[in-house]
Amino acid sequence: MTTDGTGRGEVSPYARSVEARLAAAMAELEATEKGVARAEAELRRATRTVRSADRSVEVTVGPQGELTELRFLEQKYRTMSPDDLSGAVLEAFGRARAEMARQVMETFEPFTRPSDAVPELTGVDIDWARIFGPEVLQDPEERARQAAGRRLRDEIDEDEER
Repeated sequence: MTTDGTGRGEVSPYARSVEARLAAAMAELEATEKGVARAEAELRRATRTVRSADRSVEVTVGPQGELTELRFLEQKYRTMSPDDLSGAVLEAFGRARAEMARQVMETFEPFTRPSDAVPELTGVDIDWARIFGPEVLQDPEERARQAAGRRLRDEIDEDEER
């Protein structure tokens, strides 16, 4: 046992401080491990379902952004061109994946913050752009505006080719 230097076997204030901080850090680590396990269990069951803007297609993705269901709605697909139908599928799928990525980010966000109890625990630094691509960090409304602008340019380009 660490003593205060008097030979009486008492624990020094410094040793008590270190032991208290170590105990707090261990408690924080244990709480974090339990929180991560809960978050992982929650996300294993998570899905996101999104309809295309033209409401012709509905897609569902799982927690890793994988396509788990694809539905064609209201027989609209029968009158759509192949390009329009594939565009609707890709648009809905992209939005569903982005929404799922944001849900994953929100679920794990508490673990990225520094600890209040133990300042040395700065939180986990996660490179979301590397995991999901840089688009996931963009505002969803800004992405929609950019996509609309690209579609408009594509339609203008197609008209010029005719």
